[in-house]
Amino acid sequence: MASTHILCFLCLFFVIPFSSSSSSTPNTITISLSPLPTTQPSSDEFENLKVVSSATRNRAHHLKHRNSNSKPPLVKTQAYPRSYGGYSIHLNFGTPPQTFPFVLDTGSSLVWLPCTSRYLCSKCSFPKIDLTKIPKFIPKNSSSSKIVGCQNPKCSWIFGSDVQARCQDCKPNGRNCSQICPAYIIQYGLGSTAGFLLLENLDFPGKIVPDFLVGCSILSTRQPAGIAGFGRGPESLPSQMGLTRFSYCLLPHRFDDSSKSSELILHSASSKAKTNGFSYAPFQSNPSANNSAFRQYYYISLRKVIVGGKQVKIPHKMLQPDSQGNGGCIVDSGSTFTFMEKPVFDLVAQEFGRQMGNYSRARDVEAQSGLTPCYVISSKKSAYFPELTFQFKGGAKMVLPLSNYFSLVGKSGAACLTIVSDNGVGPAVAAGPAIILGNYQQQDFHVEYDLENNRLGFRPQSCSKNA
Repeated sequence: MASTHILCFLCLFFVIPFSSSSSSTPNTITISLSPLPTTQPSSDEFENLKVVSSATRNRAHHLKHRNSNSKPPLVKTQAYPRSYGGYSIHLNFGTPPQTFPFVLDTGSSLVWLPCTSRYLCSKCSFPKIDLTKIPKFIPKNSSSSKIVGCQNPKCSWIFGSDVQARCQDCKPNGRNCSQICPAYIIQYGLGSTAGFLLLENLDFPGKIVPDFLVGCSILSTRQPAGIAGFGRGPESLPSQMGLTRFSYCLLPHRFDDSSKSSELILHSASSKAKTNGFSYAPFQSNPSANNSAFRQYYYISLRKVIVGGKQVKIPHKMLQPDSQGNGGCIVDSGSTFTFMEKPVFDLVAQEFGRQMGNYSRARDVEAQSGLTPCYVISSKKSAYFPELTFQFKGGAKMVLPLSNYFSLVGKSGAACLTIVSDNGVGPAVAAGPAIILGNYQQQDFHVEYDLENNRLGFRPQSCSKNA
């Protein structure tokens, strides 16, 4: 939580009164979705892979060890693939509306954006980012901006029900308290952000969501763009909009930083029906009663990992969250490569090794790319790769295209598994989820988060056919 010094420092920047290409129908909002352009791809193919694999590990560490304190129309919006491994959307806030890019993140819940003309971003000097041109929300230019008061119930969405203990200038049940909600500090795998909470209009064509809780970030580290939290917390975009479901189709990363985009669709209409052609797997409740951070994740009931038709014998405790919220599998659009706890990863990698025993390991490529195992395939007229399948409770199977789990490393003549793990030898089950299903493995799938019926739907689909 923020210290008094940070609170005072942030106050110096904050001056507002106290008091996109998208389409819509009555039940939907559609938004463009694309990979996020926060870094310039390196000409060194190994460096690109190493950056993304390292970012995935950092992201996994954050998701697994994070601090626990931390009916509208259907909407469609465009989503864009970006070179750092994420996907971005554009949202409009304020009156008149101001438009900003946001990272689509199902692994967190707060929606925040760079705010005020004095927004500071440390270690954000990416080759494609001009820090002087980072778009910033200016609250004083919006007639609908309101600072969140300390006694506003939405303040407790971020700080918990005991937030009143931090509102020292407010008497219990006081009606005239003018103290604002404390400043927030949120950690991410690649950085952090800090600021104040606002109530603001979220503006879609033909639809305005009033008094939407949004973070007005003043200071960030490695976070030049805002983040749109789509997790299960009350402060997330789906929760605040009362969505019944949302879905996306992720363009392959070969379209990173291009003008190509796919769609993020937000639904508010109630429906028990299954979307045509979708397979469904139930979301799994996290039994941890004391860890609110883990409860915002989308745990999915993964039952089997199958390599080349052979089931990998993963211990049940890795697939099922325990009473502390450790173990299990979550779906996370903010992670690039899928992460597996080392005991799980080792079993999967060993099975690939057994079935690809005729190929030599490309140890030099592994060292340079941060990925393992990698195999030399350049001398082969044709290459064989075992099929990778995730099977969920109820029998639904996600059969991955080869390009979703093996990557050809340019002129090296090698192919590397795009699943990562940590490099340590820890306990059998470390903190948090044991498996994090990243966006690389979700490419060219239409994925639906059916919140009303508590299930994840998916079907193979070319997300680039209309791009």
